[in-house]
Amino acid sequence: MGDVFQHRRGPERRRLPRGGRRADDVQGFAPLVMVVGRGETAVAQSEAVLARLKFAVTTSATVDEALRVLSGIRPDVVVAEPEAASRIRLEAPEHVPVVEMNGEMRGNPDALVEGIREAIRANDKGTR
Repeated sequence: MGDVFQHRRGPERRRLPRGGRRADDVQGFAPLVMVVGRGETAVAQSEAVLARLKFAVTTSATVDEALRVLSGIRPDVVVAEPEAASRIRLEAPEHVPVVEMNGEMRGNPDALVEGIREAIRANDKGTR
């Protein structure tokens, strides 16, 4: 069993860092959305964002975890429940837009997608 054939294409990349934004990333590529929450709601919303927008999505189970990794992965927008969103707004860097997930967004992925788009557009206008 030592001679298992592996189908790799391209150079070996397993030792390279993965995930988040890097200093040399070019602006305008797929935005990174951080979804803060537990359970199926966060997973379902993440899948909706991925499927509709082709954005990169990462999840964080708790606000503390999100705040700890926020500066490292540098998401373009954070999506969270109302209580978590207010705390993230207070403690996160001010350039990170936070979308508060309301009842409509929980039941309608299109509303969530539109909220994310609006937040990214508003942030882009504010940084120019």
